[in-house]
Amino acid sequence: MAPEGDTRGTARDEELHQPIGGVAPPAGTVRAEARPARAVPRHLAGFLSLEDFERAAKRHLPRMLYGFVSGAVETDASLRANRAAFQDWAFLPRVLVDVQPRHTEVELFGRRYAAPFGIAPMGASALSAYRGDLVFARTAHAAGIPMILSASSLIRLEEVQEAGPGAWYQAYLPGEPGRIIPLVDRVAAAGYEVFVLTVDVPVSSNRENNVRNGYSLPLRPNPRLFWEGVSHPRWLLNTALRTLWHHGMPHFENMDADRGPPVLSPNLIRQVGRRDGLAWEHLALIRQRWKGRLLVKGVLSAADAALAREHGVDGVIVSNHGGRQLDGAVAPLEVLPEIVAEAGGMAVLLDGGIRRGTDVLKALALGADFVFLGRPFLFATAVGGEAGLRHAITLLWEEIHRDMAMLGINALDELGPEFLRRVRGG
Repeated sequence: MAPEGDTRGTARDEELHQPIGGVAPPAGTVRAEARPARAVPRHLAGFLSLEDFERAAKRHLPRMLYGFVSGAVETDASLRANRAAFQDWAFLPRVLVDVQPRHTEVELFGRRYAAPFGIAPMGASALSAYRGDLVFARTAHAAGIPMILSASSLIRLEEVQEAGPGAWYQAYLPGEPGRIIPLVDRVAAAGYEVFVLTVDVPVSSNRENNVRNGYSLPLRPNPRLFWEGVSHPRWLLNTALRTLWHHGMPHFENMDADRGPPVLSPNLIRQVGRRDGLAWEHLALIRQRWKGRLLVKGVLSAADAALAREHGVDGVIVSNHGGRQLDGAVAPLEVLPEIVAEAGGMAVLLDGGIRRGTDVLKALALGADFVFLGRPFLFATAVGGEAGLRHAITLLWEEIHRDMAMLGINALDELGPEFLRRVRGG
């Protein structure tokens, strides 16, 4: 279904209740289903922005899970910088432009998406939201946007592709050809068209917040874990126990060509392998083997973007892993223009710190072709399931649609740096 408007008041523009774009999709378009929008469920009516879902998730989730999702690494410097970077830029809108025909569609990798954003890969999402990756896949497909399945997910990649055709796959790989090639072949056989190699995790980061909050992988049953469950009964009944009853103990399903260990397995770290051995030669191997679109995620250096282009990748995702790897790494938005300058025809995508429609538009104005969000969509799914995620997607889409009118543009490819003024930093 389309990202849906709501009926909470007369201030909503009438066009927000229509299917995105309002016209029949051209060939190859990933479009939301053209059917009338429904009112927002009463229990979601108070959620007016993506930030509202995080506040609710903090109450809903056990402390260990909320801390795992919301936190970053060491001092959280990069996490804060990701948000602050958007405040360095202000808009220069144009006026007296007829913006009635405006639409939010964008073309990427031969597909036309209903909006310029998608759902970023998030590992172990099914611990926070019941069958979370399937919810992401179904809802994203219905809304006409992409989602990226994490290698650290707990639901088989084949099931996810079936639930949401057009989902992308994201890999964490050791520098071992014997493990790389079978996984690439499995992903291709499942019908994925886009393979995303994450390259900014050569070693595990120092996530002190996980230790303080009692989160670890593998999970370790203990009195604290028991208390976290019973003190959050909605999560315990609707996510944890429901998962165990219907699907058994969750496993890491997609790290390799074969099923990975369960979340309680003491062999998990050994199963991950030596990611610090991954190098450009392995990217070349993947490029040779993979016939679909290939992206590299975790690029912050223009020099690395140039190398990626030389290795034949189709695009890069400018990202510091949501501030979860190297503390103090530069915010993606800060280096976006220089990476765009080196792209030479590659697509340039961005994630990190996006919470508002204005953030999306600033990234596009600075040269991004597309953006991804992670935490807000997971929080929405944890709190409200499929309806919550649908509402979150709708809220962001509405903001973009409305802000385009106030900027004076009808299509997102009209955006450029001339719509922005740097107001601090430099």
